[in-house]
Amino acid sequence: MSKISVPITNDFCPQTLFLYGTYGEDGAPDFGLFCWFSYCWDKELGVMMCIGGEKMTKDRICKNKVFSANLVTEKMLPLADYLGNLSGYDKSKMDLELKVEKGEVLDVPILSCSPVIFELEATRSVPLDDGEVFICKIRNVLMDEELTDSVKGAGERISSAGGQIAGQKSVEERIRSIAPVHTTCSTYFSWNGASLGEWGNVRHSFDPKKCEL
Repeated sequence: MSKISVPITNDFCPQTLFLYGTYGEDGAPDFGLFCWFSYCWDKELGVMMCIGGEKMTKDRICKNKVFSANLVTEKMLPLADYLGNLSGYDKSKMDLELKVEKGEVLDVPILSCSPVIFELEATRSVPLDDGEVFICKIRNVLMDEELTDSVKGAGERISSAGGQIAGQKSVEERIRSIAPVHTTCSTYFSWNGASLGEWGNVRHSFDPKKCEL
């Protein structure tokens, strides 16, 4: 298939969405929506992520060196789009009923509704002209038990060495059950590639006074 050169872009390269959790100076939790998140290797699995521009999330990570990364699912998307389109500097942003807990290893806020959560420590950073790249150690991973190999059913257990016991969900079924959201071209997409709406539009279906997550 023929190729043509286009302006610099990452269109058609979907990325996974995370809500980063930090505590403000007043101790209140704040969550911001980000997708420039990937993985690296330094004797163990780590995380590398970039935050562009001036954001409170970046301010707090620079100061405290810790944050949580909460995987965004289809069920969470209206909330995520809402949080992603309000500035962390806006004091009213987090005026909503939301079940927030504290990480098990680090002093970071986590979202109970997220099925996969990383507790991260930023150990290195590279300042850029208009952003910053952070290299992070994964200090803990919190995961819904239904997604792990420790799920028990009918007195049985899936072996961590591989192999699936009859009656247990496959990896594909488990991913489909949580339905993580991807994004590209300023559009949110479901796990199977269906459009879920444009950035900034999905939040209109979220009512901060009736948050049920």
